[in-house]
Amino acid sequence: MKKFLISFLLLTFSFTNAQAVRKYSNEFMNIGVDAAALGMSNAVVASTGDVNSGYWNPAGLISVEGQQAALMHASYFANIAQYDYAAYAKNIDDRSAWGISLIRFGVDDILNTTQLIDAEGNIDYNRISLFSAADYGLTLSYARKLKVPGFQYGVNAKVIRRVIGKFASSWGFGFDVGLQFERNDWKFGLMVRDITTTYNVWAIDEDEFAKISGAIPGQNQELPENSEITLPKAQLGMSKKFEFHNDTSLLASGNLNMRFEQTNDIISTQGLSIDPALGFEYGYNDLVFLRAGVGNFQNIEQIDGSKKVGFQPNIGLGFKYRGIQVDYALTDLGDQSAALYSNVFSLKVDLSIFSR
Repeated sequence: MKKFLISFLLLTFSFTNAQAVRKYSNEFMNIGVDAAALGMSNAVVASTGDVNSGYWNPAGLISVEGQQAALMHASYFANIAQYDYAAYAKNIDDRSAWGISLIRFGVDDILNTTQLIDAEGNIDYNRISLFSAADYGLTLSYARKLKVPGFQYGVNAKVIRRVIGKFASSWGFGFDVGLQFERNDWKFGLMVRDITTTYNVWAIDEDEFAKISGAIPGQNQELPENSEITLPKAQLGMSKKFEFHNDTSLLASGNLNMRFEQTNDIISTQGLSIDPALGFEYGYNDLVFLRAGVGNFQNIEQIDGSKKVGFQPNIGLGFKYRGIQVDYALTDLGDQSAALYSNVFSLKVDLSIFSR
């Protein structure tokens, strides 16, 4: 088995290096889900333990008791782009659990003006049509406890679908692997996304693409590449929850988000870049939660050529009552980073409340 795994990984990375790698593909899968986690700047790889673990670290699904469901909505680019998420998880037995989630990030009702002018040179507004550009990510998750006390693992199988109107569409497939370990109230987590790389294959309608080229002479005359690869990324996390005597608690957690390439992250070398993140959650009686976090530390180049360190502070608020939890997050508070701010709302429901 070990020889098979080693051979498989060597074959995978050899295949990756042989391709023309298009960086930052499928980035919509890295935005994040759950307003509670976003309020803590996504520093939840070690602490996650609910239906949303399918996204953050599938090993955390072990903590799901019964059945849970989650929904989230956020808007970006002044409400032009819509980001939606839904998930469901269920424990199989006391040692295993499974989950499924769907993400959609899209821009709808885009005006297609490529046929605005007819063959005789007349402008005809009736020839304008609408189309959508949307990305979909479907994830199937499985988690299981190991025989070693405190250890658990999880695996994601992802199907990626990307559609740009009638012009182009693609299919992709990839895997994530997650681990969690707990000892003396300290939790540790490791999440490796796209561990075998995620390979997207595009199908381009040449006739529709030709209409674009004809509408904009001299621009985009050549068809784009029909494939792209998403490189692996890793997240290493640690957390601890402090319980106080007055029914309050404080969850402190941190992440090291790593890419295996040189980027604008605050820690960056030729083969590895690291973006740290810190998150805190103050809870009262497991009923009300206040959250704050900071992450996305980037070296941002200014107009004069100098650089400054940008960062993204987030805050959040949550309420939980009888198995129903509503959360809100405001990301990029004060617009301190290159990222866009957004208001995020999410809902998590323990479905067992309907069977009582």
